[in-house]
Amino acid sequence: MTVVIVAPERPESPPRPGIFLAGGISGVRDWQREAIEHLRPVWPAVYNPRRAQFPMGDDTAGARQIRWEFDQLARADAILFWFSFETTQPIVLYELGRWAASDKPLAVGADPRYERRFDVVQQLGLARPGLHVHPDLESTCAAANILAGRR
Repeated sequence: MTVVIVAPERPESPPRPGIFLAGGISGVRDWQREAIEHLRPVWPAVYNPRRAQFPMGDDTAGARQIRWEFDQLARADAILFWFSFETTQPIVLYELGRWAASDKPLAVGADPRYERRFDVVQQLGLARPGLHVHPDLESTCAAANILAGRR
């Protein structure tokens, strides 16, 4: 059974392994819901930063969200990055750069219409040669599911 840990939840002992869903939240479709369905058969825990309700403009809530994401990215055993086409997602680009420089297992996908897809592919080719950038969410999730077996 998969436990979906949604911001700002902080369970003391979540099941392992766990995967974090890194990607756009504001201004993009709820791709996390679809990803969770693909990951549910394989991953005991999924960290989802998308909340049902978020108090936009509340700096305290914003700081707590950023801290939650920072901590859960570190806690997760792997990270799935998805770049949907609707927005640029600069924070996700930052997070990708940070974690691409680590040895944490990653599955990365970028919609062919994503405006910075070329940059993501080129930068990852330098930072993580051999890491494929998938063109759709389904194949990105399939790559993430392979990572679960390597833990």
